[in-house]
Amino acid sequence: MIEPKRPHTTVVLAMTADGKISDFQRSLASFGSEADKNHLEKQISLVDGIIFGAGTLRVYGTSLPVTNLDLLANRKQQNKPPQPIHIVVSGSGKIDPNLRFFSQPVPRWLLTTHKGKNNWINNNSSGFDNILLTNTKNDLKIDFIDAFKQLKQLGLNKVGILGGGELVASLFKDNLIDELWLTVCPLILGGTTSSTPVEGLGFLPEQAKHLNLLNVTQIGQEIFLHYQVHL
Repeated sequence: MIEPKRPHTTVVLAMTADGKISDFQRSLASFGSEADKNHLEKQISLVDGIIFGAGTLRVYGTSLPVTNLDLLANRKQQNKPPQPIHIVVSGSGKIDPNLRFFSQPVPRWLLTTHKGKNNWINNNSSGFDNILLTNTKNDLKIDFIDAFKQLKQLGLNKVGILGGGELVASLFKDNLIDELWLTVCPLILGGTTSSTPVEGLGFLPEQAKHLNLLNVTQIGQEIFLHYQVHL
């Protein structure tokens, strides 16, 4: 069997019944229940790293560390560090160093461009344990195929993708997503400018990403959908 050249990836998102992950002001989404938070923490505990966009970080200000004692024990039993690596994606490298994220007890990496690295280093002396660069030197666009090869080479075999919609769209475009967990929450937000799980320019019908439904679970008023992506 040929060893894959990139990590196995799983998107984990909660959305409203009308498919929104935030309101029209793109403010912090707080509609998920305690069961959804526990589900998210469990998925985070199963991977070697989690990836999220700088826009998502700006809205929340923090990431979600693993705190459940059973989940921590499971990671220890598998000879994994207590926390997966928390990887922020930012082509510009312009991130507020005063966010509470930078004081959380988690390993932090920055995935950026050469210009983004310079922007971050010129304004901050620390904050990230590692800075990963893609092979794009002249602009702020990240080469995710190259980036994911680097993650695999650095020992990250499983990676969780926590949003936002622009990042997920870019990864779908490059066929870099293997699984999808969607929590459907019982409310409607509406709004043509509200964030959705997959944004970007969109796909024509012949380019659509097809899914295989693996599991459906209901907990309270929420539905947890687990899909496999046809690559």
